[in-house]
Amino acid sequence: MTTAPPAPDPARAKAPGRTQAPAPDPIAELAAAHDLTLSGARPSLPRYIAQLWSRRHFVTAYATARMHAQYSEASLGQVWHLATPLLNAAVYYFIFGMVMHASHGVPDYLPFLITGVFVWDFVGSCVNAATRSVQGNLGLVRALHFPRASLPLSTVVQLFQQLLVTMGALIVLLLAFGQTPTLHWLFVFPTLLLMAGFCAGCAMIMARVGAKSPDVSQLMPFVLRTWMYASGVMWNIDTMLKTDDLPSWVAEALKLNPAAVFIDLMRFALIDTYKASQLPHHVWLIALGWALVVGVGGFIFFWKAEEEYGRG
Repeated sequence: MTTAPPAPDPARAKAPGRTQAPAPDPIAELAAAHDLTLSGARPSLPRYIAQLWSRRHFVTAYATARMHAQYSEASLGQVWHLATPLLNAAVYYFIFGMVMHASHGVPDYLPFLITGVFVWDFVGSCVNAATRSVQGNLGLVRALHFPRASLPLSTVVQLFQQLLVTMGALIVLLLAFGQTPTLHWLFVFPTLLLMAGFCAGCAMIMARVGAKSPDVSQLMPFVLRTWMYASGVMWNIDTMLKTDDLPSWVAEALKLNPAAVFIDLMRFALIDTYKASQLPHHVWLIALGWALVVGVGGFIFFWKAEEEYGRG
């Protein structure tokens, strides 16, 4: 004789299409009650900006310490901050100015070349150094909790401090080559500001890329060398476009090249034969666009991966 199965308990029966709610986690409730969050979790963008601003003194101090330590073992020490771009300019003048005759048709070629080298040295160094800013500080990233954007930004601050020193030397050199100070020299300050914003965005983009793919740092010297040649450091892009039959899209790309735009702004501000008043107004709009789009976009791009840095 078989017995009927026990009737289901109505209190425990599930309604069709509904799932049983999970039991509350007492640890999660305790953490929420005391405003505790997951270690390494990405904060909201406004909170992240606030955290970064609260550590601005760390960013500047870290940048200054790295600047002083960079050539601490060299006999000439900090003199190399100035000697490096000057030696580059001397090499480029010999190869491009004298051997390849890139100076033909370019007035005030030495001031033209030196200005381009000093500006490019800042842009290229920011991109190159920032590629390793996170990957090269994994010990710091894994040991301490702080906004990781501090690392690429401190790299830009360090190089900007060096740029200010070399800009003083550039002014002296331009005066020695017969350039006359005018009110147009004041355009140097907005140019430096826009260039710093653009380089900060580039630094944060490359810091995230370099943290994800460390091998990228091995490719950067080749990428930066190509970018430098396309930026008119050693020759005048407008003169080259008039003599070479290039496709229209190549000509437009060269003119919109951000490094070339910032170099042009600096040359038109400082060199007598490149009057700032003769510079088309849209060039300033292009520079502003690059600074805003790359600066803001690079910051958001880096913030999106805040939880990933230091893992693995």
